[in-house]
Amino acid sequence: MKAIAKLHFVLLSTITLSFFLAGAMPSIAADSRLDVSLDSTKSAPRQVESLTQKSIVRDYKLAWASLAQALESNSPAPLNGLFEGSASEWLNQRVGGQQRSGLSSRYSNQNHKLQAVFYAQEGDVIELHDTAEYDIEILDGRNTIHTEHVLERYVVLMTPGVDRWVIRQLQSVPQF
Repeated sequence: MKAIAKLHFVLLSTITLSFFLAGAMPSIAADSRLDVSLDSTKSAPRQVESLTQKSIVRDYKLAWASLAQALESNSPAPLNGLFEGSASEWLNQRVGGQQRSGLSSRYSNQNHKLQAVFYAQEGDVIELHDTAEYDIEILDGRNTIHTEHVLERYVVLMTPGVDRWVIRQLQSVPQF
């Protein structure tokens, strides 16, 4: 009987820990539509390997889910090392600006079409062009004060980190 009780305790603890950790990590499912696709057919000077393509798509998707969560909650905590360098500075400034103004932003219906244009011979940096479409809602507390459908273009530099690809630069540009 004690063995069954102990097993139930272990299972319950594991489930509780899973729910706790799930709450601590950004949820891609929280936004019902966050699509990321990558075309690497024109990358140079080397081709992007299949496994690397999958990793970049996964990590880019996680980064944008984290960005959306950070701007909605007005906390840089969800960024969790997914952005470094100038991209991290820009996002932290943006979160700080929202905190000072009392506003927040909600991103939804995100669609990112990535084009790999440069992949270093050493595999230590990739340049992507992102044609991003999303809806943005600006909130004052719980009140929506502005909504807009956005088509934006970004030049993105990513580098491999310890366990994922990291966004080092996220620069909005008028065109490619």
